[in-house]
Amino acid sequence: MQRREFHRRVAAALLAGGLWESTRTLGRAAAAPAAADPLPILDTHQHLWDLDRQRVPWLEKGKGLLGRSYWIDDYLEATRDWNVVQAIYMEINVAPDDHAAEVEVITELCRSGKYPTVAAVIGGRPGEPSFADYIRTHVHNPYVRGVRQVLHGDTPRGYCLQESFVASMKLLGELGLSFDICVRPGELPDAVELVTRCPETRFIVDHCGNADPKAFLPAARRGGAAPSHDPDLWRRAMADLAQAPNTICKISGIVAQAPKPEWTPDDLAPIVNHCLDSFGPDRVVFGGDWPVCRAGAELGQWIAALHEIVQKRPEVERRKLFHDNAKACYRV
Repeated sequence: MQRREFHRRVAAALLAGGLWESTRTLGRAAAAPAAADPLPILDTHQHLWDLDRQRVPWLEKGKGLLGRSYWIDDYLEATRDWNVVQAIYMEINVAPDDHAAEVEVITELCRSGKYPTVAAVIGGRPGEPSFADYIRTHVHNPYVRGVRQVLHGDTPRGYCLQESFVASMKLLGELGLSFDICVRPGELPDAVELVTRCPETRFIVDHCGNADPKAFLPAARRGGAAPSHDPDLWRRAMADLAQAPNTICKISGIVAQAPKPEWTPDDLAPIVNHCLDSFGPDRVVFGGDWPVCRAGAELGQWIAALHEIVQKRPEVERRKLFHDNAKACYRV
């Protein structure tokens, strides 16, 4: 679909529903109302943070789009026009000393039963000697489903292949917990080796392997920004990851890197379709990545774009992507 036509259709839908947000203000594709598609949504990648209560080193209060608290009421507002029935909290890379406190805060939220947040993937440092004791402390928490450590920050290439890290991954499998892989696209081969060495552990590949949409666009459409990786290397690495039966691909994150100032679903489609075709309909889940997604789009815009991309796939496959697979994966 051409960019102008996509904006026209979405604008008409929003005006009809009284939900208009000007694309002139956002410079992005706008969200369609929930009535456009009633499929239930289980959001597997919900970030929440309270900068008055938590130390989040990569965020500076008062600076930039993300430099403020984003808590559950904000999430409810962001999803109010969509059929989000459940959500999985995703760790936010707090200061390591605050991992336990992060678990306590999100446990309180899940336990309340008042909100869509029903389970959590918690932070941790699997490469550290203390990890085994740490995770055993939380394994009986009824809301903990897995662990993530972001590996595209200051961790070096090959970090996830050190023996202590691999041992921790195997321990997660023994405990019935998963691990979310979040690596640089160029280090996806490390992820392939890791999942192969830990066949009894379930791995969720975050953000389509951190694919950069600009890598799949002609230079004139990149907004002057260079892509962060080679598209063919990414395609091969994701196909290799898909060969491992203990992997699931999370369709998330890519809109944050969408080309500026405007993008369309067509700009994201090459990434989404390669992931869906490689992993198959039973091993893909949807993730909102809110509020980080706001670097490229509002959450509703991302949901609308993904619906647009997959609209010609069978309804049973779309339902699996947006809801059913996550229900089974996270046991909620």
